[in-house]
Amino acid sequence: MLKKNIFKATAVSIGLAFAVLGAAGCGNGSGSSDTIKIGGDLELTGNNASYGTSAGNGAQIAFDDVNAAGGINGKKIEFIKADNKSEPAEAANAITKLISTDKASVIFGACTSSNTIAMTQIADDQKVPVVSPFATNPKVTVGDDGKVNDYMFRACFIDPFQGTVMGNFATKTLKVKKVALYIDNSSDYSKGLAHFFQESFTKNGGTIVDTEAYLQKDTDFKATLTKIAASNPDMIYIPGYYEEVGKIIKQARDLGITVPICGGDGWDSSKLVAIAGPDALNNTYFTNHYSVENKSPETAAFIKKYKEKYQQTPDAAAVLGYDAASMIIDAIKKAGSTKPEKIKEALASIKDLKLVTGTISIDKSHNPVKQAVIIEFKDGKQTFKQAVSPE
Repeated sequence: MLKKNIFKATAVSIGLAFAVLGAAGCGNGSGSSDTIKIGGDLELTGNNASYGTSAGNGAQIAFDDVNAAGGINGKKIEFIKADNKSEPAEAANAITKLISTDKASVIFGACTSSNTIAMTQIADDQKVPVVSPFATNPKVTVGDDGKVNDYMFRACFIDPFQGTVMGNFATKTLKVKKVALYIDNSSDYSKGLAHFFQESFTKNGGTIVDTEAYLQKDTDFKATLTKIAASNPDMIYIPGYYEEVGKIIKQARDLGITVPICGGDGWDSSKLVAIAGPDALNNTYFTNHYSVENKSPETAAFIKKYKEKYQQTPDAAAVLGYDAASMIIDAIKKAGSTKPEKIKEALASIKDLKLVTGTISIDKSHNPVKQAVIIEFKDGKQTFKQAVSPE
């Protein structure tokens, strides 16, 4: 019943969003403004606030650098943020505001897959491009019908890739044969990533010995973890977000579960160590977009700027925020216009663009071709384990 009510609330909000947009009209990219308006549909509060805050911070550095150099064609970038409160219905409301009221020519965000998927129909109907820094579910850029969502782009790799990377890592590096899955049943991201991991791991000869589920905002996982332990897995795979993952790992270690625990890029937040504790995170691994130990000039320069501005080391959301903003900047420059349609065309044509997470080209499905890294926690510190490139 709860799920039905949530679905209805989301549908009503999205319906209202369409009504407002229909009344207001698009009106973007007229070229009359002295600024280039870029909207940020971000998780600034709620359970995923760490992602939206970090991504917005990373983007702000990129936009500030452009403005300090004189802007684009003499126009300064105005970055207008709207809080989606870490909820899909609010993400739909936020993009509505940014397009109809703020007249944004392009949208930056959202960070989580469910929130970004909630924006796709509005972006397509209003013909305003969206660049997500951190949403990895395939449905962000390609719908269930197999058609590419024309106005949706991203700066991150997708779940089939990182699921396969972790499936291979579990088999070939950790050499485990039995895995228990613990999935966030309220998350498109978690369910999709679990599917692709399972597909890869079982193809390699592994066995899934148990599959359990939780929901976002759950806090007590001990009963389910006890059940998972009884299945005697060699490893537990938790493709979730840092808030719940941190609590799950802590409670698992408190119950005496010592097997490796692995996950996806949703783990990457400075808050994870505070929630789980450094000791509990030993013998855990996750797929990610970059390593702070990367010594490339682009990575080193960004980390330096980020530390100077925000007094902390950037997580993956911050780095991808900078990369997504850089994609938008590159597209506006190449388009020579603030018209959304022109920006969309320039985004689709990105080739060999050098970013912090590597050099990317956008493929026919509007996804970047790029590598992934495996991160291992050692006493609360992220350490580089290995890099994996697309085959």
